[in-house]
Amino acid sequence: MLKLSRLTDYAAVVMAQIARHPQQAHAAAELAEAVQLPHPTVSKTLKMLVKAGLLESRRGAQGGYRLARPASHITASDIIAAIEGPVAVTECSHVDGDCDLASTCGVSDNWQRVSVAIRELLDSITLAHLADTTPLKLPMRLPIQTVTLAAEA
Repeated sequence: MLKLSRLTDYAAVVMAQIARHPQQAHAAAELAEAVQLPHPTVSKTLKMLVKAGLLESRRGAQGGYRLARPASHITASDIIAAIEGPVAVTECSHVDGDCDLASTCGVSDNWQRVSVAIRELLDSITLAHLADTTPLKLPMRLPIQTVTLAAEA
């Protein structure tokens, strides 16, 4: 099963909360209360998001956390990468991948194709989409183009 960590899920929840009120600076304690998560978890998440360049932080009376760029310019992939690292299905399917079996396994190129398709989908989902509280209507159209997984002839 492909699964994101809880911390990544929490990062998306916190980022969505900030995106819903982009004009104001948000204190860690206020965010923790708003999203019903423990303050230490929110603080840890905020620090990681600042380090990744997705949030800005300022100290002082007018301080707090704000988006580093508009929600429409932050992707689900950006948020995941800030917490988990690069999006890849297998160790060998990202640029810095290292695998002793890469030359003999025969499937690494195909896993790379799957990873590219997943990254493209995650790159097409913005924080603005994630922050939207309108329920999804199914069936839904995915916002990516068709990705060919077979080798081009």
